[in-house]
Amino acid sequence: MKLLTKEIEAKLSKNIGNATKDKPYLKLFNPVGSATWLISEYHEEDRTFFGLCDLGMGYPELGYVSLEELESLRLPFGLTIERDIHFEPKKTLSEYAAEANQLGSINV
Repeated sequence: MKLLTKEIEAKLSKNIGNATKDKPYLKLFNPVGSATWLISEYHEEDRTFFGLCDLGMGYPELGYVSLEELESLRLPFGLTIERDIHFEPKKTLSEYAAEANQLGSINV
């Protein structure tokens, strides 16, 4: 599955780098684990994302993640990181982050 489509990249490019205003238009997840990423920015020059990263250890945080690294992950049963094709953000990145810090995980 393609993690970043042209349509999503166009939406991310309209974000201004302000978590209190930007919405995460991309949700990625581990289909056999608890890791989830809500992405609000894409930096094409170094192929990195910025967003809310939850590796399932109870400490979600805002940060950067490499698109190449996510694409290279090989999971059990031949699976890979997937994009939630039905995800539509209802809140800003900072609202998701505040909620995740209270709960200890992303709740979408």
